[in-house]
Amino acid sequence: MSPHLRYGQNVDTVLRQRHDGRQLRLAELVTVAISVTCLLAACSGGPFGSHLSPSPSSAVTSPAHARGALAWLLTRAALLQVIEDNQVKELLNGSPLYELLQPGQQPLAGIAANSVITFSSAVALQRAVEGGQIPAGTYGVLYDPEAWSYTPTAEQRDPVAAAAKAAAVAHAHGLRFVVAPALNLATLLAPGSGSRWQAFLKLGLIGQLAKVADVVEFQAQSLERDTATYASFVSAAASQATAAHPGVTLLAGLSTNPPGAAVTTEHLLSAIQATRSVVDGYWLNVPGQGPRCPTCNAPRPDIAIQTLQQLG
Repeated sequence: MSPHLRYGQNVDTVLRQRHDGRQLRLAELVTVAISVTCLLAACSGGPFGSHLSPSPSSAVTSPAHARGALAWLLTRAALLQVIEDNQVKELLNGSPLYELLQPGQQPLAGIAANSVITFSSAVALQRAVEGGQIPAGTYGVLYDPEAWSYTPTAEQRDPVAAAAKAAAVAHAHGLRFVVAPALNLATLLAPGSGSRWQAFLKLGLIGQLAKVADVVEFQAQSLERDTATYASFVSAAASQATAAHPGVTLLAGLSTNPPGAAVTTEHLLSAIQATRSVVDGYWLNVPGQGPRCPTCNAPRPDIAIQTLQQLG
């Protein structure tokens, strides 16, 4: 008799018990492995507003697919004005938030935001990144090509090539790349093609730029007085972007005081309600009058505050 058999046991019984024991231990090991994998995934997934250093080779995980809290992008000046309201400050601190800075500006204290430094020239963006002028902890850089004196003419004529070079440099240095092409590029690239926003869409710029970007912003604010037109443009632009780069983060532009007739809180809320299902969030502009917006109306931070209050 085997020394491992107790009196009254046979070989078949022992082998079956050993087999059952191995299966139980295997099941326990699988359970532990699954638990560890889930824990690691939860730790590494990161929210949209994470302050961890991004991976240059991957795009921002877009909340559009979950349709959670809206993301917001505001300039430092606009952010400083709207967070004077405690309700708005609380809302923004609980939302994915980008703070847009000019080169050399310091982020605001007391607000949890991802710092993004803006450039109107891809050449200037590349020079700043490669020259070590981007502060540690910066989330990303934004390229804002427009038909104006701040964007070199060569870049205005081929914003896609300029953006591709800028994106490559940004990603190589661990930065997210945000692109925000202006509708007025259509006046240069497709003159005499009718409505500016329709000509812009026909150019297919959004799709081409989305291929190299982590975040795409549609400068739709000039259309916000007409909700139907705003929604048509934003929806079509979103389709172009996601077809070219599934998962890219999408923002649409709004302004409290664009050139032309005055806008109201109701205009902004209507635009948001019509498009929030197709974008991740909004660039809420509160522009000041100056060289970059000489025809803007007087700043209206109160409209921005009222809009955010009602969304909260």
